[in-house]
Amino acid sequence: MSDIEKIKKEKARWEEEELTPRLKKFNLEKPVTSFCTPVDLPEHDFLNKVGFPGEYPFTAGNASVEFWKANSKLAALFGFRPDWGGTRGVGKYGGFGTAEDYRDYLIRMHSMGRTGGPNIAFDLATQCGYDSDSEYAEGEIGKVGVAIDTFRDLAVIYEPYTGDKEIDKQPSNFTINAPCVVILAMYYVLAKKRGVDPAKLHGTPQNDILKEFIARGTYIYPPGPSLRLFKDSLVFMRRNMPKFNVNSIGGYHMREAGATRVQDLAFSMANAAAYLKAGIEAGLDINDFAQMFTFNAFGGSMEIYHEIAFHRASRRIYSRLLKETFGATNPKAMIIRQPVSAHIGCSSTTLQRPINNWVRAAVGGVAAGMTGYIPAAFPPWDEPMGLGHSQEATQMQFDATRILMYETGLTDVQDPWAGSYFMESLTDQTEAEALAEMAKIEAMGGAVAAIDSGYMQRAVAKSAYEKQKRIESQEDLVVGVNCFTGPLEQDVRVNTAVEPTYDPVRMATAEERQVAKLKALKRERDNRTVASLLNTLKDHAKDENKNLMPDICEAVENDCTLQEICDVMREVFGVYQQVKL
Repeated sequence: MSDIEKIKKEKARWEEEELTPRLKKFNLEKPVTSFCTPVDLPEHDFLNKVGFPGEYPFTAGNASVEFWKANSKLAALFGFRPDWGGTRGVGKYGGFGTAEDYRDYLIRMHSMGRTGGPNIAFDLATQCGYDSDSEYAEGEIGKVGVAIDTFRDLAVIYEPYTGDKEIDKQPSNFTINAPCVVILAMYYVLAKKRGVDPAKLHGTPQNDILKEFIARGTYIYPPGPSLRLFKDSLVFMRRNMPKFNVNSIGGYHMREAGATRVQDLAFSMANAAAYLKAGIEAGLDINDFAQMFTFNAFGGSMEIYHEIAFHRASRRIYSRLLKETFGATNPKAMIIRQPVSAHIGCSSTTLQRPINNWVRAAVGGVAAGMTGYIPAAFPPWDEPMGLGHSQEATQMQFDATRILMYETGLTDVQDPWAGSYFMESLTDQTEAEALAEMAKIEAMGGAVAAIDSGYMQRAVAKSAYEKQKRIESQEDLVVGVNCFTGPLEQDVRVNTAVEPTYDPVRMATAEERQVAKLKALKRERDNRTVASLLNTLKDHAKDENKNLMPDICEAVENDCTLQEICDVMREVFGVYQQVKL
């Protein structure tokens, strides 16, 4: 009898003699916990499925020693204060009001020791390709990010970034997708005007338009033309800004919209495959450009074991996708580059008794630490309470992460779950389910076709509906929301001790100031040149073989507005109409 057969026999005996009587005692129809044995992991091939940290298939991690781990003790001793995800220089994600408001916020952050480059949140109008004087933008200016209408706005943000803070000395992040080509053009022109070689610029645009159709909604053009603009930006950056990352693929927004864990993983990988294919079709070398692909983050949940398995499976799936499907040979092109891994996801936080979110974020930090990344306790506890995390909540977030890093030994072991019957079987299961979903999408013709048909959007919407039903029926329990809500429960809150992160007066007056500034620019600029450049852009947009980035760069340099550029492409490409869900 083999060892596996012996264990199967013993397991059957244990179930009959130990487990079943306990279930009867507690009046349970089935176990509420599980116990894994070698039976759950038959014929496990360690080298093929796990391997060593820093080696294919990267299940155990991207590196044998991560950069942040190598320098973490020195960082503590010298009081280095990286923002969340900003170990290599980019600042905390933020943005509000006008460019002047956000510029002054950045100066204030610098005075507090947060010296990273801008990590820009754009307001909704900018994300959708509208200027601040558009009727569609009314009431939204500066509300969920900073308003950027013209190159001059972007230049204002970078006024504090001179000398040792010059734009080639620290990275910038641009969290924008549909009009990303316009923002990239503005940044390229900014470098040229400052005499900075664009080849020295580094940073990351989000530039992940496909997930916008599936979940988030800030799309403009249909998926096909949108992917063309991605390809144009990819080719332009590899030629002119080779140190700049190409995109930041995100499953996070899809999970926040309701996608299941498997949908998050499968759809993210399908989108990544579409971007990789676009690069290959443009004649680029996969070993070169894939190294400049990053991942913003996948989504998260409070299910800590499943999230750890998710990230182990994601690294394996992606590396095999690059090697086996796209023929990459350079291991650096096969790894998922992302600032953080597991976290709870903002949708796991609650408005009810919000300080409890600090505990929830710490659980996500533990999961992150066990997947080989910084144990970032994210988000701050006041995430559900509106834009601009308070300084108190941000401090608590930083300290929670530091406690996990320096006091617990959490990150002393690389992939501590490697070889676990439970975790390896859960990783295999997560991988198999995601691969099955990816195969389904591939059979439809890939991510763009699956979006065109509405498959992905409907799948996410259905999952969101089912999740909400589980909460309302108390199948899923959320403390303080659908359980432990009686009169004896205390709604504990803190008293704000420092000034607001975002100035409320500036927030209230941002729209009026921004619109006045935009009107002045339109009066002062050379409108004949503007009209000529927009006509050229329109002609070139009709030719799929034309890369539009040079035209867009010339347009922003001559004060064409973001909406004017987007409107020209709207005329040519059309506007995407959401499918009926």
